[in-house]
Amino acid sequence: MSIEIRVPTLPESVADATLISWHKQVGDSIERGENLVDLETDKVVLEVPSPQAGFLAEILITDDTIVKNGDLLAIISTDPQDKTSASKKKTEVSNKTVDIPLSPAVRRIIFENDLDPSLIVGTGKGGRLTKSDVQEHLKQNALVDALVEETDSPDPQVEEPESHAGTITSPTPSIKLNSTHARPEQRVPMTRLRAKVAERLLQAQQNAAMLTTFNEVNMQSVIDLRKQYQERFTAKHEVKLGFMSFFIKASIEALKRFPAINASIDGSDIIYHGYYDVGIAVSSPRGLIVPVLRDADQLDFAGIEKNIVDFGAKAKAGTLSYDELNGGTFTITNGGIFGSMLSTPILNPPQCAILGMHAITERAVVENGEIVIRPIMYLALSYDHRLVDGKDAVQFLVAIKEGLESPAHLLLNI
Repeated sequence: MSIEIRVPTLPESVADATLISWHKQVGDSIERGENLVDLETDKVVLEVPSPQAGFLAEILITDDTIVKNGDLLAIISTDPQDKTSASKKKTEVSNKTVDIPLSPAVRRIIFENDLDPSLIVGTGKGGRLTKSDVQEHLKQNALVDALVEETDSPDPQVEEPESHAGTITSPTPSIKLNSTHARPEQRVPMTRLRAKVAERLLQAQQNAAMLTTFNEVNMQSVIDLRKQYQERFTAKHEVKLGFMSFFIKASIEALKRFPAINASIDGSDIIYHGYYDVGIAVSSPRGLIVPVLRDADQLDFAGIEKNIVDFGAKAKAGTLSYDELNGGTFTITNGGIFGSMLSTPILNPPQCAILGMHAITERAVVENGEIVIRPIMYLALSYDHRLVDGKDAVQFLVAIKEGLESPAHLLLNI
């Protein structure tokens, strides 16, 4: 029996997807529910699982192809006789490619050009070789061959001019092409996620009156609280107490006091959100993504931390769902984990504000007339000035600062 594998129904507002890579080759055995191929959309990578056990009889769509809802991707079969036929059709590849997983298109190019895939740097998911990687490798080889050809060719002969009486003529030096090192370049298509991020960031700068205000916060109270209760917290909840849960709690309390910062603009209307869906910017192998913590005001510290750990694991594995990345009323980004001292975060449309966290650094500050050393973090709030007044933005950031410097307010909800 033959079964058609088609593009699943894509999320709403997603018109198409790019086929990234096949996990199986023609003739390979397949278990029920095993992932066959990855499809990349503007936000997430979708897996296409096998509906039934069998083997891959035919691949109809190659890597880097744009596909739409319902497009036929492949045929799987449960008939053992078909497996023998499929194996005969399978592209023969040099022994050098046995241990390296390759897509059909890449396998064909490598076989036709007698290449060693272990010498090619893969830029695909998990270091897999893409068609562009192999083509760029061929271009570089051609460039190096051309340089070697020019260097090894005989020096061109230059005819010396005749000497005139009374004139001393120096012989013209022969022209020699010096060998030079190749200056490699690699052109690869922008991933759909990167293209979407670029589009949205440009949109934010062009369509919003963006402004950023700054403040600093003394993190000593939060650090002391974490040290005091970290062991008990971890033992009870099986997750560490991080800094992000404090910032989310402080932000929610500030958002309740300044509802315009939790709002968004839709044409000539303002939408005030009566809920708090906080986006957490996460760095992934595919780029920056922002999973959304739904109803964050209903979660305790442990619930927030568990969700953050889950987001991080899914981002690394590329398994975040479209629903987990859609929406959000306010965003927090932490450049401090990479060592950033200060930055101006860009809005995440249609949201009207984003909070930027930065590295905690010991600094000399004045307290009660004395210079003391304190762990200080700079905070940055970028906001849409069309909706948020400067006074509200400054007071919002001050409210976050107060909540973090006196975390008992967050715990007692005062």
